[in-house]
Amino acid sequence: MSTAAVTSIAAHEQRLHPLPLRIMHWINAVAIFIMIGSGWKIYNDDVILGWLHFPDAIVIGIWAQYGLQWHFFGMWIFVLNGIAYLTYGIVTGRFRKKLFPITLSELLATINDALRFHLSHDDLTVYNAVQKILYLGVILVGILIVITGLCLWKPVQFSELASLFYNFQTIRVIHFLCMAAIVGFIVVHVSLALLVPQTLIAMVTGGPVVSGVAALALEPAPMPVPASALAPLPEPMPEPETAPAPEPPPAVPPAAAAEPPVEDTPAVESPPPGPTNEPTQ
Repeated sequence: MSTAAVTSIAAHEQRLHPLPLRIMHWINAVAIFIMIGSGWKIYNDDVILGWLHFPDAIVIGIWAQYGLQWHFFGMWIFVLNGIAYLTYGIVTGRFRKKLFPITLSELLATINDALRFHLSHDDLTVYNAVQKILYLGVILVGILIVITGLCLWKPVQFSELASLFYNFQTIRVIHFLCMAAIVGFIVVHVSLALLVPQTLIAMVTGGPVVSGVAALALEPAPMPVPASALAPLPEPMPEPETAPAPEPPPAVPPAAAAEPPVEDTPAVESPPPGPTNEPTQ
């Protein structure tokens, strides 16, 4: 393994459950505990099912008013923590990597293994189809219980939203069923965590390191060099020889250039000697 690969693993090393996820998980557990216990106290004050009444030993709040105060306190924790969790899961791509895709063949195979008690939990980094559906389902139920809770809390201010559920009593029933679904999920979730203690330990310690190896596996391999690129390049063609430029004529000195040309003048011939016309004595 090259030094660059080792450096890449160290830089991208991340555990199965990063620290922000673990913090949000345990905050959410406390918020749900508060909301369910206080919600049962509110329910006892105006029951939906006449035969169902929650014992005072498992509810939060001495009176219904105290139960409402605890419920609002847990609600704000649950909502703010839920927004942070959804944002983290979408931005980091965790939902896309862990919860998708879900195929019908995978779902049927997982159900078959579960009915035969052959589900394998050796690899904590991979969720089976049933786990994916349960996690997606509880996320949707959590969103729905917040919406119905807002309609129960402020039915006038959220009247348009409340109108989607027909009437106030329908909103109460849906809110109650969402609570029941979350309680059922918690029972299954905790039971599996006790049956497979590695999952509980992983949510405390972070679990195995997964991202360094994944980053190395996803790192693109170097592109192969084509054979044509390895062939020797052709030698460049020699440049044609050019004739030397003619030398310029010698410069004329300035004095010689200024001297005017000398013209030849014809010589004057003297007459030939002849007899003189002097008188004789």
